[in-house]
Amino acid sequence: RYSLFYNHLKNIEESEGGLDKFTKSYKTFGVNQLADGGIYCKEWAPGAEAVFLAGDFNGWNPFSHPYKKLEYGKWELFIPPEDGCSPVPHGSKLKVVIRAQSGALLYRISPWARYVVREEDKVNYDWVHWNPPQSYIHKNPSPKRLKSLRIYESHVGIASPEGKVASYKNFTYNVLPRIKDLGYNCVQLMAIMEHAYYASFGYQVTSFFAASSRYGTPDDLKEMIDVAHSMGITVLLDVVHSHASKNSEDGLNQFDGTDSCFFHSGYRGNHQLWDSRLFDYANWEVLRFLLSNLRMWIEDYRFDGFRFDGVTSMLYHHHGIGTGFSGDYNEYFGLQVDEDALCYLMLANHMINSLHPECITIAEDVSGMPALCRPVAEGGGGFDYRLAMAIPDKWIQIIKELKDEDWNMGNIVHTLTNRRYEEKYIAYAESHDQALVGDKTLAFRLMDAEMYTNMSVLMPLTPVIDRGIQLHKMIRLITHALGGESYLNFMGNEFGHPEWLDFPRIGNNESYHYARRQFNLTEDDLLRYKFLNAFDRDMNKLEERFGWLASPQAYVSEKHESNKVIAFERAGLIFIFNFHPYQSYVDYRVVIWHSSLTVAFKYKILLDSDAGEYGGHQRLNHSTEYFSQEYPHNYRPNSIMV
Repeated sequence: RYSLFYNHLKNIEESEGGLDKFTKSYKTFGVNQLADGGIYCKEWAPGAEAVFLAGDFNGWNPFSHPYKKLEYGKWELFIPPEDGCSPVPHGSKLKVVIRAQSGALLYRISPWARYVVREEDKVNYDWVHWNPPQSYIHKNPSPKRLKSLRIYESHVGIASPEGKVASYKNFTYNVLPRIKDLGYNCVQLMAIMEHAYYASFGYQVTSFFAASSRYGTPDDLKEMIDVAHSMGITVLLDVVHSHASKNSEDGLNQFDGTDSCFFHSGYRGNHQLWDSRLFDYANWEVLRFLLSNLRMWIEDYRFDGFRFDGVTSMLYHHHGIGTGFSGDYNEYFGLQVDEDALCYLMLANHMINSLHPECITIAEDVSGMPALCRPVAEGGGGFDYRLAMAIPDKWIQIIKELKDEDWNMGNIVHTLTNRRYEEKYIAYAESHDQALVGDKTLAFRLMDAEMYTNMSVLMPLTPVIDRGIQLHKMIRLITHALGGESYLNFMGNEFGHPEWLDFPRIGNNESYHYARRQFNLTEDDLLRYKFLNAFDRDMNKLEERFGWLASPQAYVSEKHESNKVIAFERAGLIFIFNFHPYQSYVDYRVVIWHSSLTVAFKYKILLDSDAGEYGGHQRLNHSTEYFSQEYPHNYRPNSIMV
């Protein structure tokens, strides 16, 4: 794999003048404003017989501005300035006109288009030339690379209690302060790359270089990122390079009139489950397109890194469909692996690390591909983190299938600690996947219909609500502290957001009722959501203070099946969880890691899920001091009584 990567890198150096020049193509392809006021256009359309540019600027004459054919399927056009001004004004509509091999004229949006909009009475998007007299100027530097990532997974469009598509401005001034207050230091933005179908959650991308216009303008997004940086918040983009929408009128599909171009032709170029097109990662111009795309988001918008979606689909020719992964190495090394796609990911991470070493990359891979998060120089994939995707599945399985008294402490600990040595994992109890219609969030699984009637503090605390609130906190804390080297939460789930997430579509009468986040619930003192919100905030603040995510993996001293107790130590803190459905313990002995003590260590409670401010029963005295003893327990020489 490293050999394939090295050969690609060597070819880029020899034929393109290096990776830096190769990935700057976003500044030359598409339609670009020149310093003298002229316009330079460039496209790759290997299957086209002829290429033209039409739009408002030439009265939509499809033949007045023909491109000149270059080698390797490229086409270029230069339009001189008119009286020192641009011949294509800012805000004017454009189309690339392709004469296909069949002779048909195809009106297409440039794959490199920076801004596309859809008018309310139209089905398809229009390409709008974006060249404002004064673009947004970033004022704040990007935050330094974080040691402990606490990620708030977000969707701009649903980030409001109102039933509508929310804006970049709303996120900037209403949501970012909330994220900061909750103690998250990183926001991961979904559905930013333009997608024609809102209900696709942003995963059916139509314009890869365009920020979604349904939330506002490109400058609005730049301001949002700049304000996040002023708060010390790192901003990651959920990038979709695993597939593309099948749209042809306003997407990449059949751009030059052929079945291939950016994609594999025939069966290999289509994803069976997603009904989308699959990139040909062996193609030189596809590599140029995708690598330049990453660089544009970093340099133009100042994103601080990426979460790569659908990596499992990229890594294997079977795309993970109908395939289980047991960890056997034969599953990761064989003809089933798409080495071209893996090489692209290595090139992407190498480029990002070389040109912008402060940036972070995350792989969404469910297969457990070995070395995916090791450096490219070692033959690894080059990612910084991978998602610990088994953890949310485990919590769902436990809550759905087991009685409380049947919870297996050893199995919980195994799932939370089962990760590849020296590869960093992002732990999470639930993400957007669990919030979508057809699934249930943890809060909804735990409390279900009673969330509608019994979340008021004026109502008696029922057993269902009590159990749900306590387990919601405990599950999040043990996942945060034991499950990885980073932590992720999907917006609203921190306070147990009621109901599911469903975008407007024909099946729900185009309703926005479930396509929103009711942040106002945490601000109502009469509702119990405030307890979960406060606990999530203080949990993050405690990690910020002690940095357990950046510390070595925890030492687990106890997984007691009959007592239902889990105890471990990380970053100098002792974590003790009692999952027993009805049993509390007095004078419970717990190991401390120190092998020899010349003086006794003193411990105090820092975070207690049973505290009143978190909706607990206040059964512990927080002024109590606990002292270590030279008393052997669980094969260690020292312990404390709690």
